[in-house]
Formats: sequence, structure tokens, C-alpha cells
Amino acid sequence: MGIQENGNGGVLKYNRMDSDGMKEDVAVLCEEKRNDMSSRKYVLVCAIFASLNSVLLGYDVGVMSGAIIFIQQDLKITEVQEEVLVGILSIVSLLGSLAGGRTSDAIGRKWTMAFAAIVFQSGALIMSLAPDFKVLMIGRFLAGIGIGFGVMIAPVYIAEISPTVARGSFTSFPEIFINLGILLGYVSNYAFSGLSPHINWRVMLGVGILPSVFIGIALFVIPESPRWLVMKNRIDEARLVLLKTNENANEVEERLAEIQHAAGHVNAEKYEEKAVWRELLNPSPGVRRMLITGCGIQCFQQVTGIDATVYYSPTIFKDAGIKGNTQLLAATVAVGFTKTIFILIAIFLIDKVGRKPLLYVSTIGMTTYLFGLGLTLSLLGNGSVGIKLAILCVCGNVAFFSVGIGPICWVLTSEIFPLRLRAQASALGAVGSRVSSGVVAMSFLSVSRIITVGGTFFVFAAISALSVAFVHKCVPETKGKSLEEIEMMFQNRPQQGGELELEDVKHLMQTQ
Repeated sequence: MGIQENGNGGVLKYNRMDSDGMKEDVAVLCEEKRNDMSSRKYVLVCAIFASLNSVLLGYDVGVMSGAIIFIQQDLKITEVQEEVLVGILSIVSLLGSLAGGRTSDAIGRKWTMAFAAIVFQSGALIMSLAPDFKVLMIGRFLAGIGIGFGVMIAPVYIAEISPTVARGSFTSFPEIFINLGILLGYVSNYAFSGLSPHINWRVMLGVGILPSVFIGIALFVIPESPRWLVMKNRIDEARLVLLKTNENANEVEERLAEIQHAAGHVNAEKYEEKAVWRELLNPSPGVRRMLITGCGIQCFQQVTGIDATVYYSPTIFKDAGIKGNTQLLAATVAVGFTKTIFILIAIFLIDKVGRKPLLYVSTIGMTTYLFGLGLTLSLLGNGSVGIKLAILCVCGNVAFFSVGIGPICWVLTSEIFPLRLRAQASALGAVGSRVSSGVVAMSFLSVSRIITVGGTFFVFAAISALSVAFVHKCVPETKGKSLEEIEMMFQNRPQQGGELELEDVKHLMQTQ
């Protein structure tokens, strides 16, 4: 009996210990889950606020497509002035992008975003009050500089605060907000088109000032980049930021050590601004591969004609046979909704499927729809079938752009460069994007008069086909790798662009 009691007692004791251990394990898992959710929400808020400047760029692109119709009526500008007014913003923005790298290294990523917003809003105010074309161009100049700062720094900041596992999704946020801004611009065009031509375009441009309120709030919410803080030897502050943004508190010290190691090269070799640009202009083989990938994908994003499609969508639909300004602007709203919906889809796929598979799907899809738009405008214009096909092809083109090369372009350029070069190299990539955008926007109407609108889209289709080959040859997969691992990948081995990893293909097939 006693032995039985002791035996039973032993069993009971063993069961109690096992139960307590399980409870402790469950408690630990629950706590880790809560920490994970808390850090993800914090990074999500930071990414949203950091992306607000991108709303300004998108809104300007979207609203100008309709406002230019009424500016032309009110200020009696020529077609050449129309092209310059539309395209100069992208050209001028390269000044902001070039200065953005140095500025963000000097005053920090956070305050560079604030400066970008102030400059843009000044330009938007001047444009909305402009009495003539010259004053309008001054406002456009300031808005372009502000946009240059904003598009360069937001992806860099988000990449530097995001956990590795979700970096692709969070770094896509600026592109999401660009698309949201475009949609808001289209809706603004449609909503205010009924006002008099002297007033409506001013209201359309003036509404772009409103996001400044939210950007002001953002400065009190978002932290500084931990990598910038480490570069400035503010280690304790960087640790506090990592504790808020890292999904696993146990990894914070490890991540901090990696960042310090990467930043140590900056301090040890005393990299000054001239030294950074010297390395970019005379790069090592690894940095050269990074530059080809980063700048190349930025240029292909624009030379495939996305800004021409967005800026001049009323012209495209008019060539297809749509009559009346209200109908033209209503059709553009459908384009804006399509871009916004598909960029949201990209958010869910980019860290699951990977960068490269989505780029393949995107560039091949764009090539198909650009070619289809060229055929439609060349053979089926001014009929109901031609109008429907034109809208379908434009929406298809922007859909495939938004699900792939649109957001992934910014993800890649913010994650492939080493810490010491990241700001300046990202600025260089943004310059390539802005120059390409400006050239396309400033030449579209003139080229269309020479080879027709349909012929112009055949050219865009050919360039898009080249982008497929570029992705195949020059773009590696960076999904799931830390920023420091990506740097070592470029530095330690030649870039293998030939084949998709088997795992990526399986992910893509499962998604489809």
C-alpha cells in the first residue's frame, strides 16, 4: 500500500511537473507571439507614416493628367509647354534625390522626410496660386525637388527599420502610397472637373497640400533609423529602436552587432562624402553588380512607359475614341483603382513568392498588354470595341506593373547596397528613375505625333521585353536575407541571374 502510494505520488508528481512545464512553454510562446505582433504593428505604423511623402508624388502624377486639360484652356499653353510642365517634375526631382543621400546621412532619415514634405508643399501652394506659366513652373520646380528627396529616402528608412522576414512587404509601402496618391488624383480630377476652368485645376493641385498634416504628426511617432544611429555612434538609442521593431527580442543584440560591424567599416576607413562617391564612380566588382542591378531596375521601371500611361491616359483614351472630358476622367479612375488593388496584392506576395518570380510575371505581363494596346490603338480606334480593349490593356499594363516591377524596384534598391553606400547609391538609382520618367513624359506627345500613339506603345512593348532579359541576367533573389547577407552575396560571388530557385518556382505555382 505504501509503495503504491509512493508510486502514485511519484506519478502524480511527474505529471504535475510535466503540466507546469507545458504551461510555462505555452506562456513563453504566447509572450513571444504578443511581442511579435506588437513589433509588427509598430513597424507597420512607421512604414505607413514614412510613406506619406509618396502620396504626394502619386497625387501629383494622377492629378496632373486631368489638370493639364484645364491648365491648357485657362493659361493657353502650347503642346511643348504642356510636355515640359508634365515632365519637368521628374527631371528636377533628380536634384532632390542626389542631395537626399548626403542630407539623410547628415541630419537623419526622419528629418529628411520632413524636409521633403515642406519643400513639396511650398511648390504645391505656388502652383495652385500661379497666375501664369512662369510662376506655375517655379512651383513645379520646388515640388520636383521635394519629391526627389521623398522617393529616395522613404524606402531606405523602411528597409533599415524592418525585420528581415517582412522587409519586402514593408519596403513596398511607398509604391502602395504612390498608387493611392494616383487614385486620389484621378478622383480629384473627376470631382472638380465641373468647376470653371480658371478654378478647377487650382483646387485639384491645392488639395495635394493636405497630407502635410499627417506628415507633421508622423514626426512625433516614428523613430530614427537604427542603422543611422549606429553610424553616429548613438548605440543605446539604436538598441531601443531595435527592441521596438524586432520581432524577437533575443535577436536584438545579434542584429545590433551586425549593424555595428557593417558601420565599423565606415568609421574605420573614415568614409567621407567624397570617398563614397569615389567608390560609386570607381566601384569594385561587387559594388558594380549592385549598381547594375539597382540602377538598371529603376530605369526599366520607367522606360517601359508607366508614367506616360498614367500622365497621358486621357490622351490614350481620346485616341481610342472616348469623347468629352468627364468621360475621359471617369475612365482614368478605373486605371487608378486597378493600380491600387494590384499593389495591395503585391504586398502579400513579395515575401512569400520572392522578388524574382514576381518580376518575371510582371515584365512578361506588361509586355503582352503594351503590345496589345499598340495593336488596339493602331487597328481598332474610334469604336466601342476599341475603347473597351484600350481600357482593358491600360488596366492590364498597370496591374502587372503594380504587382511586380513597381514595388520591387524600390525594395531591391533599398536592400542591396552596403550601409556605407546605401543612401548615396539609392539616390543614384532614384536619379535614374526620375530622369527616365522625365524623358518619357516630356517626349510622349511629340513621339506620338511622329509614329502615332499606337506606334509609341509598340516601342514600350519592345523595351518591356528587354526588361525580362535584364531580370533573368542581373537580378538575384534577396527574399529572406538580412541586409548584411545580401551585401556578402554580391561581394563574394558572381551574380547568378540564370535560373529561378526551385523553391521560388514552387511558391509561385502554389500562389497561382
